[in-house]
Amino acid sequence: MDVQYTIVIADDHPLFRNALLQSIHMAISDTHLLEADSQNSLFSLLEKTKDIDLLLLDLKMPGSNGISGLIQLRQQYPELAIVVISASEETEVVQQVYNHGAFGFIPKSSDMQVLLNALKQIINGEPYFPTTLNDTHYIHQQLPTKIATLTPQQYKVLTMLTEGLLNKQIAYDLNVSEATIKAHLTAIFRKLDVKNRTQAVILLQQLELHSLAQ
Repeated sequence: MDVQYTIVIADDHPLFRNALLQSIHMAISDTHLLEADSQNSLFSLLEKTKDIDLLLLDLKMPGSNGISGLIQLRQQYPELAIVVISASEETEVVQQVYNHGAFGFIPKSSDMQVLLNALKQIINGEPYFPTTLNDTHYIHQQLPTKIATLTPQQYKVLTMLTEGLLNKQIAYDLNVSEATIKAHLTAIFRKLDVKNRTQAVILLQQLELHSLAQ
C-alpha cells in the first residue's frame, strides 16, 4: 500500500502551480496537494494543516520579500521540509537557500525529467540542489557545526541510532524512559534540521565518511 504524502505548493502563478501539480502526480503516486498563492495564505494553510510532508516554495510571492520568507518559515516551522522552486537561479541565491536550511532548490527552468527526478529524490528523503552548488559545502562547514550543538547525551542517542537500535532499546541501554529518548530525538532532528531518524543517520554517516577521506 502506497504512503500518501501531503504536499503544499506555494506560488502566485496559477499556470506554474498547475504544471507543478501535474508533475507531482507523475512523480509521486499518492499525494494530497494543497495550494497557496501568497505568504499570508501559506501561513494560514500551515496553521490549520497537520503533518505536511513537503512545502514547495516560490521565493517571490505577495507578502514575501525573497529569502526573508524562507527565513520566517524556518523559524516558525523548523521541522518542515521546504524546497524552493525559483526563477532566480544564481549560485548566490541557491547558496543562500541552502544556508538557511531549505531541503532543496529546483530551478524553474528545469526540464520535466529533471523536475520529476528531483521530486522523487526529495520525497525519498534526499536533499536536491543543482550540481552548480558545491555538494560538499554542507559536510565541510554546516554539519560539523550543527553536530557540535548536540549535548553529550543527544550525541550518544544519535550514534545509537546509526547502530539500528529502537527507541526502547536505547532507553534501556541508557537507563532512561522511552519518553526521554523521544524528547532527545525531537531536539536532535531540530538541531540537525532533519525530519526523521533515517535522515539523521545519513547525515552522521556522511560526516564520518568525509572524515575518513581526509
